[in-house]
Amino acid sequence: MDIKLSQCFIAVDDHDKALAFYQDALGLEVRNDVAFEGMRWVTLGAPSQPDVSIVLEPPLADPNASAADKQAMAELLAKGLLRAVIFATDDCDATFERIRLAGGEVLQEPVDQPYGVRDCAFRDPAGNMLRFTQTRGR
Repeated sequence: MDIKLSQCFIAVDDHDKALAFYQDALGLEVRNDVAFEGMRWVTLGAPSQPDVSIVLEPPLADPNASAADKQAMAELLAKGLLRAVIFATDDCDATFERIRLAGGEVLQEPVDQPYGVRDCAFRDPAGNMLRFTQTRGR
């Protein structure tokens, strides 16, 4: 049996701002952009990983959710408490500079971690933390 990651989900409050960041700053390609019942899902991915997609979705993608639940999720998103995503890169420093120059909100400059990677961190426009790791020795 072969199990692989197919999709992961990132909550965003403004798809257009998120698209500008993920497409322009990170270089991901848009694969799908779907509206349904007043919500929107955008699927992106790295050209080098055609079988793995990132879905940008509303903070609470349930049309039957209560207004209170939607508000609670929006508040958690604004605080950066919903998700963190870790991307692999072959050059942490170059990745950091590209994202920084594109206006990414820096959380951590590149640093060698004691657990064997060099990494840096940013927030996306919705407040999600994104880490970029490079295995040391590569």
